Amino acid sequence: MSFEKPRIARLIAILIELQSKTIVTAKSIANKHQISIRTVYRDILTLKESGVPIVSENGKGYSLIEGYNLPPVMFSEPEALALVTAEYIISKNNDRSLVKHFQSASTKVKAILKDSQKHKISFIDKRFEIRVETDKKLLSNYLIELQQSISSCALIHLEYISLNGDKTEREVEPFSILFNQGYWVLVAFCRLRNDYRAFRLDCIQVIKILPEVFTPHQITHAELVQKRIIF
Repeated sequence: MSFEKPRIARLIAILIELQSKTIVTAKSIANKHQISIRTVYRDILTLKESGVPIVSENGKGYSLIEGYNLPPVMFSEPEALALVTAEYIISKNNDRSLVKHFQSASTKVKAILKDSQKHKISFIDKRFEIRVETDKKLLSNYLIELQQSISSCALIHLEYISLNGDKTEREVEPFSILFNQGYWVLVAFCRLRNDYRAFRLDCIQVIKILPEVFTPHQITHAELVQKRIIF
């Protein structure tokens, strides 16, 4: 069966989106590609008939059977250059865990690029520079670890030194992470204060992820702004 080019590109895009997310709704696919819900149903059926193991969950959306992997994604030259630019920008970030893990991921991405793309990236590498002065006093190490604790709703123990120099130890239920005015901030429910608090990552001395898990918090950032927890 043959398809016009736009539909082929759309089917590939839908397939990549299915692999990158746990659940994808028909409405989100329709909105993204500016097609009708009926067309989404036809596209999903076409992918299923092509052997892609798509599971339909009533009232939720579509997902791929766990363990199914797509062949390596081929990047266009602009996409490859955008990834390399992102690596340069992130290399200047003040959280060392983010820099370390992004560089590792970037290396894996570069490994699947075409030789011609690798050559152009190497050429650009000698003619590209981002100059950002990083305040060495504001370095942090825990961004990725804290993101993991947020996604798993894991309680964490903090050793924290405030901007006033006060040292405390406390157990917190992490809610979200913000990047604000050049530094990272953890928003969490503090069991010591029995309320939400904001913690600058560069002030965190030690963290320990505890085995206890908590119920996800339903508060919103807008509500935290009203409570003057974040600004």
